[in-house]
Amino acid sequence: MSDLTVSRHFVQAALVGAERLGFDTREMLRDAGISPDLLRIEMARVSSDQFSRLMQVLWSRLGDEFMGLGPRRARAGTFATMCALVIDCPNLESVYRQAFQFSRLFEPMVAMELEVGEQKARLVTRIEGEIHDPCFFLRESILVIWHRLGSWLIGQPVELEQAEFDYPRPEHGDEYRHIFHCPLTFESDTTALTFDKRFLSAPVIRDKPEMRQFLKTSPADLLSRPDESNTFTGRIRALIGRDFSKPLPDFEWIAAEMHTSPQTLRRRLKQENTSFQEIKDLLRRDMAIYYLARQDLPINDIAAKVGFTEPSTFHRAFKKWTGVTPGAYREGERGNLAN
Repeated sequence: MSDLTVSRHFVQAALVGAERLGFDTREMLRDAGISPDLLRIEMARVSSDQFSRLMQVLWSRLGDEFMGLGPRRARAGTFATMCALVIDCPNLESVYRQAFQFSRLFEPMVAMELEVGEQKARLVTRIEGEIHDPCFFLRESILVIWHRLGSWLIGQPVELEQAEFDYPRPEHGDEYRHIFHCPLTFESDTTALTFDKRFLSAPVIRDKPEMRQFLKTSPADLLSRPDESNTFTGRIRALIGRDFSKPLPDFEWIAAEMHTSPQTLRRRLKQENTSFQEIKDLLRRDMAIYYLARQDLPINDIAAKVGFTEPSTFHRAFKKWTGVTPGAYREGERGNLAN
């Protein structure tokens, strides 16, 4: 079962380049297991599996890892070649410096450059030439892929202290809270990620066989399935689990299991731009969407599975999450949404 869902916005944003180049994006959606009808629902979401498949379809059909959004085409295999280069690096600092040197071989350059200060390090986006990225998806993807690749290589998430963007807060800006788990700054001078310098000395723990396995589904999985295991949000999600038919653990129990005080945990969740209630609500939402895709499961049974004793309460909550009733959402997934 997929732990997380992806907003309709990112599905549509990923297709912008393919649409500009004249590809049949409805066919691409269907090949990824996504009903085009579902995207007519403004607050719809897809599973991380579906989004990962869509990324793979896009890269394959376009022959471009920039998805038609960049200043040039990045031929299939570019990311894999960069990964083959950095797997032999001794530590994270070497990874980011080698990756930058590799990326600057191509013109126009699209990369992230490491800047190191006394205590902090920054990955700063460097994009030359004209891009075709009205929804910011290429820029978001570059940030996410470089950050999560580094985290995977050292076997621990690089905890971000700030994410900056050189453009105004977009309409989907609220989604950034769940992508970066750190304070956000828009209309900055640069697009960059800041983290503690200590991560740069972390050794690369992956080997070449692990990298070969990793590349079977990446970078698609880096975009669709973040490793939250070392965030407070991810650890709480793991402690809550998926069985909402039983009473959920309270906040005090969660804090005790994490060996911290409730006050400290609230502060850390605030730093990650979330709250205990929001974590529970989003888990319920994602589980409800997952179960609705199982067409044989009655909606009243789904209500019970995600912790609602009254179906009417579930209907109201689901409409708040997605803008439509569970029944209408299921019809969208079936491709039978009424006009």
